[in-house]
Amino acid sequence: MEYITFTGIADSVLETLKNHNLRTLELRSPQNFFSALHLSPGDSVLLTPSRLQDLSNGTMGLVARVVQKQISTHALLMANELYLEEREAATAKIQLKCRCMARVQTVISNEIGKPVLVDAREISCYEAR
Repeated sequence: MEYITFTGIADSVLETLKNHNLRTLELRSPQNFFSALHLSPGDSVLLTPSRLQDLSNGTMGLVARVVQKQISTHALLMANELYLEEREAATAKIQLKCRCMARVQTVISNEIGKPVLVDAREISCYEAR
């Protein structure tokens, strides 16, 4: 099955998601943010601790269902006597519910600026490798 993928997710976050029913992630990395833009509540997503460049066939991950999604932009003003600087940062808050584990079969797309897309197969807890 094809999944949009979040890469570089900390092992502790994945363990917490496995042990608790719901977890909200705040995504700030550009690649994960771009991927989050293409998700809607009810979609499934693959989360993996592997970095984008290390994503390959056989990579393990956790499949979760998107419960809620919120995109927000924060403006930051910094000023002194000489200048005024304004910065904006966009973040995605995604509430997830754990479904199962999966193994990547094929990386379909991992281009910068586009959602990371993989074909992965769900695995049961009894499969060992």
